[in-house]
Amino acid sequence: MTKDRIQLTSSEIGTLWGEYVNGTMIDAVNRYMFTIIEDEAIKAIFEDAISTFERQKKQMVTFLENEGFPIPVGFSEADINKGAKKLFSDIFCLNYLHIMTLHGLIGHVTALGVSVRKDLRDFYDSCDNDGKQMYHQTIELLLEKGSFQRDPLFYPKKNPEFIENEDFTDGIFGKGRSLSATEIISISFNLKKSIMAKTLSIAFSQVAQSKEVKKFFTDSEKTADQQIQSFSKIMHQDNLPTPRSWETEVTTSTDSPFSDKLMMYHTGFLFQAAQVYHGTGLASAMRTDLITTYEGIILKNLMVTKKWFDIMEKNKWLEQPPLAPNRKELANENQ
Repeated sequence: MTKDRIQLTSSEIGTLWGEYVNGTMIDAVNRYMFTIIEDEAIKAIFEDAISTFERQKKQMVTFLENEGFPIPVGFSEADINKGAKKLFSDIFCLNYLHIMTLHGLIGHVTALGVSVRKDLRDFYDSCDNDGKQMYHQTIELLLEKGSFQRDPLFYPKKNPEFIENEDFTDGIFGKGRSLSATEIISISFNLKKSIMAKTLSIAFSQVAQSKEVKKFFTDSEKTADQQIQSFSKIMHQDNLPTPRSWETEVTTSTDSPFSDKLMMYHTGFLFQAAQVYHGTGLASAMRTDLITTYEGIILKNLMVTKKWFDIMEKNKWLEQPPLAPNRKELANENQ
């Protein structure tokens, strides 16, 4: 057996499964947005994104089929309501593609990090290159249109400095210091992600068919807004700017472009991914108020995720990933 034909590990199968399901979800959104975008430059980038994923999807199918695993259902044209009215502005669509490209880059690198077989490593390496190209394209176009949001600027000091007292960690009683550049990395990133989650929750709440699903989106909007307010308050205390909101880029349409299943999965995806970024922010935080803020947000997200899981399970919308063999069940089959 050649090094390219050794059996894929559970981690390798897991990343393929996750990349397929998440990729088909984002692809469905991209395909809808492509139909409503009027700006030709933005439309061209979405066309590239759709053709790129189509190529990646075929390769993932080949990997899974060669290992004897069923192809996930994921999402498809059946989850898009063709002819639906415009729900998002062109510039929001571009910003959406930029944020989802960031998700893709992180996912590709994570998948590469657990891959051993060379053909799979080569595949994720090419996916990473595709993602980086799309990342540059979206930033350049956002800059060109004056819509890219830069993080706050700092001004240099003459010499390196060292922490000299315990006040460095105090952010509650006002004796401490201003935010560090390393802390702002996570705060700014989490702010942008929460703004995206809030905007999508507003849009989805307008068009959802099920009353239960509609209420979930209304609740998730409030949760995202609370997170935005918490992070913004910390930034404002140091007179630092925060990213703009995107709520006004959602139209007043109540014509749903997506299935409730897709919109629910997408929202759950964002809140679950946010837990990773909040955990990273918690790990890099060195101020007590930041630590408390992250801990509260993580707890609240867990509550949202629990509600999300209950609705997904109730409607049989949550596809099950490959599981480890149940040895007890196997043993009982021979009795």
